[in-house]
Amino acid sequence: MGDINKTLHKWHASFSKGTDFDSWGQLVEAIDEYQILARQLQKEAQSSANSSDFTEDQKKTIGKIATCLELRSAALQSNQSEEAFKLEDLKRLETILSNILTFNKEFPFDVQPVPLRRILAPGEEENLEVEVEEEEGGAGMGSPDAFPARVPGAIQGTLLPRLPSEPGMTLLTIKIEKIGLKDAGQCIDPYMTVSVKDINGIDLTPVQDTPMALRKEDMYVHFNVEIEIQKHVEKLTKGAAIFFEFKHYKPKKRFTSTKCFAFMEQDEIKSGQMVIELYKKPTDFKRKKLQLLTKKPLYLHLHQTLHKE
Repeated sequence: MGDINKTLHKWHASFSKGTDFDSWGQLVEAIDEYQILARQLQKEAQSSANSSDFTEDQKKTIGKIATCLELRSAALQSNQSEEAFKLEDLKRLETILSNILTFNKEFPFDVQPVPLRRILAPGEEENLEVEVEEEEGGAGMGSPDAFPARVPGAIQGTLLPRLPSEPGMTLLTIKIEKIGLKDAGQCIDPYMTVSVKDINGIDLTPVQDTPMALRKEDMYVHFNVEIEIQKHVEKLTKGAAIFFEFKHYKPKKRFTSTKCFAFMEQDEIKSGQMVIELYKKPTDFKRKKLQLLTKKPLYLHLHQTLHKE
């Protein structure tokens, strides 16, 4: 029980922090807090029965709370306030989250847990890779179509707008142009997850997914998509790095897998083109045991733009 209470306490603290930021009009910080908590709740909601301390009904409620956090986060990024999910709506869920173990009423909003494709923790997919390939036709968990696209939609991704500018502060836009892979043409639904981590691998900003790649051509997957880094360059902690994880869908195994990753460190933040090396999974956010993906000259191609008032 101790672990469950510790988890609930952590979730409640994060929820309160997010709604406080929201009340104070600190929208960037609120979005950050909401999205990080939503991911934690989604992960719990999708965990298998033997690895979770919560019942299936409790996990369903946890998943619905995650959806509401995503809805509020989206409302803060949008100008359409009429239909938006409001702060007072979200605050009604604080008590439910704190009392999830005894909550047995109907959920107050008509939402569903976010139906994500199975996304595995680093290292977990490596164990699956060596299993015998499952037979075509999808025994067990249902056909590949049983897993809808990533939410809020594989097509549009989860990119965030540029932060407001501040005098003397620098904002960074990174355009992901293309990635070179020897089997580029075989990647299904490829997209990139971009995150900013501190030296211990802790998120410093909300994690963003690009939309699906534009096209695959020769040995390249082309994105041509701009990512707005959600922190001023001067506010990044010492030793921080920006990570790019290339992900694709594996129909036979029915999960979204990280194929490789790349990262850039603070001293590499400068305007213009850059090309960075690709590393073997699992993603090593602490940058301790890096192994190059290939000896071939295949890289991630980026273009950086710095904006300063």
